[in-house]
Amino acid sequence: MKINFKSHSANQTKKFAQSLTKEILNKKKQTKALIFALTGNLGSGKTTFVQGFLKSLGIKKRITSPTFVLIKNYELRIKNYGGAYHIDCYRISKPKEILGLNFKEIIRNPKNIVLIEWSEKIRTILPKSSIWLKFKHGRKENEREINIVMPHDNT
Repeated sequence: MKINFKSHSANQTKKFAQSLTKEILNKKKQTKALIFALTGNLGSGKTTFVQGFLKSLGIKKRITSPTFVLIKNYELRIKNYGGAYHIDCYRISKPKEILGLNFKEIIRNPKNIVLIEWSEKIRTILPKSSIWLKFKHGRKENEREINIVMPHDNT
């Protein structure tokens, strides 16, 4: 399944992320982590989307991209999920670099939600069940295009 969305502001991108969160969390329980693979150029809206998504999960902290620490985790108190991970692969040059950071355990745990920026850099180690989001700059200054590809079997 594909979803195409055009955002005209950062606030609209965040609201879209929040509505997507609600829709996805209403699906049946996962057997692995729920993984969102975000791709797109700098400034295309990836972090803005993550901010809206995590806010809708009840995260109250200020959310910034973990470019230098690579992974930030947040405790969740929602049905079926206990942790959210925000991963930034911008500084990764080979997929194996992320493996030393407990990555396989994170993506195997069905109680985790994982949002990965610059995920194309680790595409070869991501499960087929990952939800891919491609962010592009639109024609106008604040316009963004978000294309989402959901796997056929999202269980």
